[in-house]
Amino acid sequence: MGCFECCIKCLGGVPYASLVATILCFSGVALFCGCGHVALTGTVSILEQHFSTNSSDHALLSEVIQLMQYVIYGIASFFFLYGIILLAEGFYTTSAVKELHGEFKTTACGRCISGMFVFLTYVLGVAWLGVFGFSAVPVFMFYNIWSTCEAIKSLQTNMTASGDQICVDVRQYGIIPWNAVPGRVCGPTLENICNTNEFYMSYHLFIVACAGAGATVIALLIYMMATTYNYAVLKFKSREDCCTKF
Repeated sequence: MGCFECCIKCLGGVPYASLVATILCFSGVALFCGCGHVALTGTVSILEQHFSTNSSDHALLSEVIQLMQYVIYGIASFFFLYGIILLAEGFYTTSAVKELHGEFKTTACGRCISGMFVFLTYVLGVAWLGVFGFSAVPVFMFYNIWSTCEAIKSLQTNMTASGDQICVDVRQYGIIPWNAVPGRVCGPTLENICNTNEFYMSYHLFIVACAGAGATVIALLIYMMATTYNYAVLKFKSREDCCTKF
């Protein structure tokens, strides 16, 4: 076998779908974890400085955000390992099915492991749909604040009315208690908050984190198709001649 034929044979055993899903998963999880961590820190700073000056009012929120940041570390570590394992499983299954290293052989243990990956990937996919929906909540909250600031600027530009009566009350989102002081900010003070770097960075970082969660969902969907197809081929290979590039 020449060098060209050897390269073609090796390329035939590459699980392209799993490879694309792994790159997408790593990128999505990195964006979600990195941007989400920094955005949560900025959110706490904004709340402490402008919406809840009494530390006891947002003590529970601070603890929850700190816990979420630790969870982010765990998510990043887990998906780094899980992505590598799924990619390795894709290489192994593709090579076995295409008989790149000899006659095709499968065992009950191998099929059981592939079935376990299918189940686990489906569970993670459903869980990440929830994470994706949850990551859209701070984007919605920051967007409402930003749109309120734009309304104030529009009134000031057109000189039609004063924006002093336009307010944002973050207590309505349930992130701080109703007895928090001041709880809401109005007019020029609210506009100044929107002009701060913390607000600008937190808002856009939450958007990127949400996009990262969406990318991870897409990666898991690709993993679902790849692992399901690989499992089916491993199970029925002895009955019919089929091959896979997954």
